[in-house]
Amino acid sequence: MLSTGKVIRFDEFKGYGFVAPDEGGEDVFIHVNDLDFDKRLLAPGVRVEYVAEHGDRGLKAGQVQIVDSAAPVQHRPAHPVAHAVSASTGHEYDDVVCDVLARGDFSTELTEALLQANRGLTAEQVLDVREAVIRIAASHKWLEG
Repeated sequence: MLSTGKVIRFDEFKGYGFVAPDEGGEDVFIHVNDLDFDKRLLAPGVRVEYVAEHGDRGLKAGQVQIVDSAAPVQHRPAHPVAHAVSASTGHEYDDVVCDVLARGDFSTELTEALLQANRGLTAEQVLDVREAVIRIAASHKWLEG
């Protein structure tokens, strides 16, 4: 049975959020794997249509479709860079826009990605790779501070 509701929160990095059903009741879990559209289109206030399914931890939205995206889509703020040079080609770009993350947020995301990519990595290997990538990100000013 199709239900409708409004997104009350959605974290595009973690890949999940919650919908408040129009008919009331408990909030419904929504996961990026159940979307057939760009996850960046979900934001608080966006109305969706979905099939409520029973998941491991309660109701879960399946077959999610956007009904009304009249609410402004909210993205992380992008920080403009006046001038950038490609490290591989040397090509110069003007008016480049990129996301800049706090060092702690980047570190957390990177650690999670490394563990998901290869659960066989030791803690020492994860820390070594993370340190190297953070140094690269910092040198390109991809991190705040």
